[in-house]
Amino acid sequence: MITKNDNIKTSLIVAIAQNRCIGKNNRMPWHISEDLKRFKSLTMGHPVIMGRKTLESILGYLKKPLPGRDSIIVTRNTQTLYPNTQIHQAGTIEQAIEIGQKIAIENGKDEVFIIGGAQIYTQSMTLAHRLYLTKVHRDIAGDSFFPVIDESDWEEIENIAHEEHNPPYSFITLERRQYLL
Repeated sequence: MITKNDNIKTSLIVAIAQNRCIGKNNRMPWHISEDLKRFKSLTMGHPVIMGRKTLESILGYLKKPLPGRDSIIVTRNTQTLYPNTQIHQAGTIEQAIEIGQKIAIENGKDEVFIIGGAQIYTQSMTLAHRLYLTKVHRDIAGDSFFPVIDESDWEEIENIAHEEHNPPYSFITLERRQYLL
């Protein structure tokens, strides 16, 4: 499926265990400071799309939205939840991507990031041009999981291993094959 403005890439960014775990009790079940630095570096200045639970987790941890990024939450709630903030609301993932694309164009960016959670990743997988994965090389117990990636749809364009870290991990970037042509 192609998004409305193909000049603006839609990218999923996620840290994922071998068993596809991405969270436990609305938190990440590991701490990898290099992953957090990579996340910040890639998403800074770009619009970020997330579900309500992911936003609540960020607000609980930081006490504010992610600085330097416009946040767009996908929610069925039609009331304005966060007035006078840079938090935008959308009723569907498609609406969120459209809002994100407009913000990206206004800010001179060419990418919109989807940052979670599991339901939002599932809804957006067919809309994504790129996947930025931090692959944790362990099975991790959790209650939130990333959807299965159909590897035939994707080409690996980057893989940087960090085997010395505990837990070991790799930074992997995948590009949807149809967009590489």
